[in-house]
Amino acid sequence: MPKAKPAPAAFPSREDVLAFIRNSPVPVGKREVARAFRLSGSADRERLKELIRDLEAGGAVERGRGKRVAPPQALPEVAVLEVTGVDADGEVLARPLTWAGDGAPPRIFMMPEKKGHPALTAGDRVLARLSRITPGLYEARTIRRIEGTTGRIVGVFRMGPEGGRIVPADRRNAAELAVLPVDAGGAEDGDLVLADVLPATRLGLARGRVAERIGPSAQPRAFSLIAIHTHGLPTTFPRAAEAEAAHAAVPPLRGRTDLRGVPLVTIDGADARDFDDAVWAEPDGDPANPGGWHLVVAIADVAYYVRPGSALDRAAFERGNSAYFPDRVVPMLPEALSNDLCSLRPGEERGCLAAHLWIGADGTLRRHRFERALMRSAARLTYEQVQEARDGRPDEVTGPLLEPVLAPLYGAFTCLWEARRRRGTLDLDLPERRVRLGEDGRIAAITVRERFDSHRLIEEFMISANVAAAESLEAAGAPCVYRVHDRPAPDRLEGLREFLDGIGYTLARGDSLRPEHFTRLLRRADGTPESPLISEIILRAQAQAVYSPENIGHFGLSLGRYAHFTSPIRRYADLLVHRALIRAHGLGVGGLDDATMAALGDAADHVSMTERRAGTAERDALDRYTAAHLADHVGATFSGRITGVTRFGLFVRLDESGADGLVPASTLPDDRYDHDERGHALVGRQWGRIFRLGAPVKIEVKEADPLTGSTLFRLTNPDGADLPWQSGHTPRTAAMGSGTDQRRKKHGKRATSRGK
Repeated sequence: MPKAKPAPAAFPSREDVLAFIRNSPVPVGKREVARAFRLSGSADRERLKELIRDLEAGGAVERGRGKRVAPPQALPEVAVLEVTGVDADGEVLARPLTWAGDGAPPRIFMMPEKKGHPALTAGDRVLARLSRITPGLYEARTIRRIEGTTGRIVGVFRMGPEGGRIVPADRRNAAELAVLPVDAGGAEDGDLVLADVLPATRLGLARGRVAERIGPSAQPRAFSLIAIHTHGLPTTFPRAAEAEAAHAAVPPLRGRTDLRGVPLVTIDGADARDFDDAVWAEPDGDPANPGGWHLVVAIADVAYYVRPGSALDRAAFERGNSAYFPDRVVPMLPEALSNDLCSLRPGEERGCLAAHLWIGADGTLRRHRFERALMRSAARLTYEQVQEARDGRPDEVTGPLLEPVLAPLYGAFTCLWEARRRRGTLDLDLPERRVRLGEDGRIAAITVRERFDSHRLIEEFMISANVAAAESLEAAGAPCVYRVHDRPAPDRLEGLREFLDGIGYTLARGDSLRPEHFTRLLRRADGTPESPLISEIILRAQAQAVYSPENIGHFGLSLGRYAHFTSPIRRYADLLVHRALIRAHGLGVGGLDDATMAALGDAADHVSMTERRAGTAERDALDRYTAAHLADHVGATFSGRITGVTRFGLFVRLDESGADGLVPASTLPDDRYDHDERGHALVGRQWGRIFRLGAPVKIEVKEADPLTGSTLFRLTNPDGADLPWQSGHTPRTAAMGSGTDQRRKKHGKRATSRGK
């Protein structure tokens, strides 16, 4: 019986063809389009030709070489770019200096600078040649720097027989700078300096000029100073701001509720430097709320001291938030406020903005009220103290507080935690590194910070107060700086689903996806070898939380409205929310002013930026401390896991200390490796080895440079049985497949790494 011919394919719509062209990483011809939609007849081919011609005439596509078409270039071949920073993989990012397109500008990766030229840093402007990798993704190579924008670097001044030079402390600045005697600024050998990068000359090293001597580079305190100066964190307050802080005083009781008799307590880490929140709870006596609780969250009244438009306000806005380092804090407010008048120290009267929250037995927030008050903290407790007391081991401080204070707090927490569980939030309990310093300022140990129920108790109370603040402002029709967290981008979700399918897990599709789906996945994987891998992949798929006057909800917490209210000592966004509440509810002086209201969007963007800046500086300092710690262990072997996969190598985190380092691709076993982005792996073309995110590895510390914070590892078991290519998968089929072949074409040379 003759085989039946397949039914002819339906002719694609205009939208289908346009989507295919837009999603192709390279320009396509009529033949590729016809093959994609299984068009074979001459009539269909002629019809397709006319359709593509119409798309071109309408400006939807443009024709290039060989009659191939592609979406119109969003960026010209040559453009002026501004460097915006570096991503988590060490790639230098840039944006077009001018952008008139719809939505966000395309993402641009800068190629490494030529040998002898200083690396690009944030703020540099260059004339660059661009090439499109995929729609919305470009690669750029510097043609020349725009004069006067060569930037500043932090480095160590060295004096040698040929004169002075500066060794950059930023690992992305590989080129040293030559320093003429007239430009040395009095720097001595070994000094940590801030230097201006001068325009490069035709011969020899690029030149630098010492702008500021920071201090000796050999001291451990230099690690934080390098990060602070590299990222431009302000370190001194204007005299006017210091003077305003010095003349501040505790507010009078008049116009405030007296909470001095309520045994509010602060619960923070043992190394906490400021105490801006205190809590207290009691059973709700309302018969309409059986089993419910009355919770008070009292927050330092920073708005009373920092008035809109004042010198203090301008300085706090510039900083945006405090930054925390192992040996110091770069505070948002002068110490007279951050460590004194705004710190809720035990036994001392302090002004506060108190949130009264009434919680049902089911953990729902039934109602709330905000008031200005005067309080006196009953005790300064640590998370460890509270957990010990809860576990039956109280000390002399927590013993008397156990029943009257701590037991009600845990009663309210139990209700809120159950509500959180029902709501279904994204619970990524990721480890946090902690550097412990000795009395000499040197590293005593690097550990992973423990997490207790006492941490979760405070977190739930703060979340409830934050929700109440957002609800209160929304109900009053008042402006609010929301803390928003968008849903993961569709392309990231598709990549996540594809990866999970490959290891036997599934994730819900469509608009029904909720945080609880991620949490169920994490619970299912808990205790399995792939659990750390799944946690890493889910984290990478998430959007970044930001501040905005437009509310889109908080996806991770599964909340419809959310604002930061509980930390105005260290976050300017919280101060804005305090001011909005004061204005909306007529709570006295220090309310939101008209000028700030008119530019609330700009303020939200600014504090989002300063949050990222401080976070990057904190991580950089931690990397330098970690490198200093590992410098004493060069040659030692450790166990760890792959936490990052890039075209230039593998990032590995050590199990014991949480320290991170790079295994360069050039040190991997001899092969040519493709970067499988969706699979989060480097895959050997010849031998099929797979180095996948989350895989356990054993490494040897090869190099650790405290100055740059860079640590290099070497795999000691590249053919070990505990690596993923020995786990029963068929390496080349599982990791490569047709999807990765397309990605290899899509990213070209960027997706390929070559071992020695």
